[in-house]
Amino acid sequence: MEPQLACREAAGPPAGLQRASRDSNLLTDRVLRALLRTEDKYLPAANYFKCVQREITPCMRKIVSTWMLEVCEEQKCEMEVFPLAVNYMDRFLSVEPTKKSQLQLLGAACMFLASKLRDTIPLTAGKLCIYTDNSITAAKLLQMELLVLNKLKWDLASVTPLDFIDHFLCQLPIRRENRAVLRKHAQTFVVLCATDVKFVSSPPSMVAAGSVVAAVDGLQTRMAGNTAPSQELTERLAWTIRSDLDCLRACQEQIEALLETSLRQHAVTTETKDRGEGQDLSATPTDVRDISV
Repeated sequence: MEPQLACREAAGPPAGLQRASRDSNLLTDRVLRALLRTEDKYLPAANYFKCVQREITPCMRKIVSTWMLEVCEEQKCEMEVFPLAVNYMDRFLSVEPTKKSQLQLLGAACMFLASKLRDTIPLTAGKLCIYTDNSITAAKLLQMELLVLNKLKWDLASVTPLDFIDHFLCQLPIRRENRAVLRKHAQTFVVLCATDVKFVSSPPSMVAAGSVVAAVDGLQTRMAGNTAPSQELTERLAWTIRSDLDCLRACQEQIEALLETSLRQHAVTTETKDRGEGQDLSATPTDVRDISV
């Protein structure tokens, strides 16, 4: 007789991977206060491009972070993996001068670590090497992984904007049936912010609050029964994160502007692919390869 597996587990990676549901016991004021107290500890240096890095530029960071996002999306990583990996990369670049030829390797190592911490089935070294068109080896990836761990002092439990989203949604006067779509849109904003250098030193709570308000504004007409105006939500979130109201509004406006830019770029990319000029996401984009030149 074959042994029975408990908790509806499967003997191998299932087709529809089952993941743990959110624990409502963690959505308490005590947990939220702890997140707000510790978030500054994991902020990268705002001026690391000028004070630490000699070769790395904001444009290069944008290229590599966008590539990291494509890898995470194609591999269907947990939502938390990408923002966490970018946090590792920015914290590393805040303390360690890095050659531009090593930036993609650093991005791969950060994804490697973040997926181990947050993903149900972590990314493998071999797969990450393939995503770089084998421009790196597994041995180099493991060496960079150890270097990142050393520079981050093995402190990988970074607070990211995604840690705040559910806390904010639970506190706001929003109907329960609207929370799922709001969460999805707010998470999309958070991911976009992780690719943009303007938000490198923004507190995660600020990015999360701005993303939630931007999501509410964008979905206002689709959310039946949502009686709380955007102004009231903004004021409540500003009070929750102990932020100036104007600062939160400015963050929201930056997020909305970033979305417009991203949509325009996506339209151009789609048009290019329709003409047959696109490329496979699994290949290293040309502009990432150019960083190493």
